[in-house]
Amino acid sequence: MTSYIPSITLPAQVFAQPAASILLPIALGTSIGFAIRPVDTQRTYLALKQPPYRPPPYVFGPAWTVLYGLMGFSAYRAWTTGMASFNPETRELTKQGAALYTIQLALNLLWMPLFFGLKRPIEATVDIVALTGVTGYLTYIWGQVDVIAGWALVPYMGWLSFATYLTIGVGYLNDWNLADKEREKPPGQKSTTKYVDEGSGKKAL
Repeated sequence: MTSYIPSITLPAQVFAQPAASILLPIALGTSIGFAIRPVDTQRTYLALKQPPYRPPPYVFGPAWTVLYGLMGFSAYRAWTTGMASFNPETRELTKQGAALYTIQLALNLLWMPLFFGLKRPIEATVDIVALTGVTGYLTYIWGQVDVIAGWALVPYMGWLSFATYLTIGVGYLNDWNLADKEREKPPGQKSTTKYVDEGSGKKAL
């Protein structure tokens, strides 16, 4: 069982205020996205061999905004409900969840710099597998505190499972090497191909 460690947990004020709780992950996620440079990220994404069912790049921004918002709402809901309880076990679960929430947020924010910034798919895979495991346990813990808080994390869990598949698939198809995959399009060439795996000679997943 995860213990509540205040030194590695976000301040209680973040969880107790709905605006802070919801906007913090959105702001942090957006900041990381812009720090890695969206144009470079999109160029790298389009240059990589992709597994089946990969979404177009424009899906990720809106999807993550919604998921970060739900994540923050879950945190607010679980904290305010759990800490108002007279049951000491519920309060303890709430605080344990807060520690797990902080850990998963850090792992979440680390994935993009690993994958797109440093182009380290192996490390990014380890990160997202750990992230999915921690979030699954968090969903279980906070689901015991408040059913709505637990269900609010379910879309996030679903997306993480899909993102894990994409991360492993991209790593495998590109021989676990993402460096120097971008290629300039020849001058004057018009192409409707959006992904490099839509051409010939792609590696099967």
